[in-house]
Amino acid sequence: MTLLETIADIPAASAEERAERLSAAGSAWGERIAADTASAQLTYRVRGVGEGSVASRITAGRHEFVVDEPAALAGDDVAASPVESALGALISCQIVVYRLYAQALGIRVDDISIAAEGDLDARKLFGIEESVRPGFGAVRLDIRISGPETEERYQELRAAVDEHCPVLDLFANATPVSVSVAKA
Repeated sequence: MTLLETIADIPAASAEERAERLSAAGSAWGERIAADTASAQLTYRVRGVGEGSVASRITAGRHEFVVDEPAALAGDDVAASPVESALGALISCQIVVYRLYAQALGIRVDDISIAAEGDLDARKLFGIEESVRPGFGAVRLDIRISGPETEERYQELRAAVDEHCPVLDLFANATPVSVSVAKA
C-alpha cells in the first residue's frame, strides 16, 4: 500500500459526526477521570529499528511508518526526516486540539489547515560548532481557520489550544528525558 492509498483511506466525517465524536470522547474521558484520576496518566510506547542507510522503521501500536533523511544527510529520502516528522506531529496535535476545543467552546470551525516551519542550525549536528543548539532554534505555525466566527473567537480558541496542546508543550518546554544504552 502506498502512502497516497493510506491517506485516501481516512474516513470522511461531516461536521455533525465530528462534533458527536468529540463530545462523546470528551464526556467519556471526563467521566473516567472523575471516577479515577489515575486513569488520566497515559504512557505511549513506540519502537524503532534502523534500516537502510539511516532510515528507521517505527512501530506505534498497530501502526508502522518510516522516517528517513534526504541524500544530503546520508539518507535514501524514502520518507520524511525526523525533524519533518516532529513538525508533522505538532501540526496533527494542533488540529486535534483545535477541533476538540472548538467543540468544547462552541466555536464553529469549518476547515483548518496548518503550515509549520522550523529553523535548524546543522553545525551542532555535524560537530562543527558546539555552542549552537542541535534542535530547532525557532518554529513558526501558520494556522488558517475558516468559519463564521469573529477573529476574537478564533483568538480565544487559539489561547485554549496553546494552553492544552501536548505536542506544543513538548516544543515549548523542557521535558525530562532519560536514556539508557546497552549492548544487544
